[in-house]
Amino acid sequence: MSVGEAGFRDSLIWHSSPVDWCEGNYKIVSNVAEFYNTFSNLIFIIMPPILMYLFRDYAKKVNPGIYLVWGLLIIVGIASAYFHATLSLMGQLLDELSILWVYTLTMILFCPKRKLPKFLKNRYVFSGLLLTVGLGASILSVWKPYINAFALMTLIVPTVYLLLVELERVKYKESEVFSLGIRSLVLMVCAVTLWLNDRMFCEFYTSMKITYLHALWHILIFLSSYTCCVLFSYFFVKLERPYMACQLSYWPKNTVLNAFGIPYVEFRRKSLDD
Repeated sequence: MSVGEAGFRDSLIWHSSPVDWCEGNYKIVSNVAEFYNTFSNLIFIIMPPILMYLFRDYAKKVNPGIYLVWGLLIIVGIASAYFHATLSLMGQLLDELSILWVYTLTMILFCPKRKLPKFLKNRYVFSGLLLTVGLGASILSVWKPYINAFALMTLIVPTVYLLLVELERVKYKESEVFSLGIRSLVLMVCAVTLWLNDRMFCEFYTSMKITYLHALWHILIFLSSYTCCVLFSYFFVKLERPYMACQLSYWPKNTVLNAFGIPYVEFRRKSLDD
């Protein structure tokens, strides 16, 4: 069912979405359909302001569009929380559209210049094409919302491809960057596995009283997505702003165990060895 078929007001009605995840409805709070699926989105709301602060130099020196990426992740979290709290068709569409536009923006900002399609002259033409495709996909998503989730999952494929290409390039040169990339890919694989299992084998997991796989998906896909954005922003500076000296750093400042820190791109003075 589309918004056009249901009507705008009807799309706001709780449970108007054809999608219902494995978590039992109204088990914890009487007015929240899926409690854990709703509140697991808090990570999308809490983390981006920290990233905005850490990337303030990047925004000034490279591209302020990075703020839009972090801002859109907040919108993803709010939209997803609204969807899982109400299971409304409008909530589903807002959730899926926000994800689509995060992907569109990150591709515009970070797609390596050498990987742009040959028939495109420059990044401005590429950006215009992606915006057009994003707009078309948005219209289609409103028309056929049921297939949106599976269609959006396919967007992971070009992301993984581009990340693997860049990681192969730095494999023997920058071990810390390579390690973060592998960590991001592992988290992505785990997240997608959870999503698919929750979506396709709900009856099996319900019988085992395991109904919170989708909540774990929210957490893992955020961790994977934001680290991917950090890596691609780093690669962009290295490849397209080679006159700038930058490094991958962690907050709190380069902790002994960086796995518990938040990675970001830090700028430094150019040394003679650069």
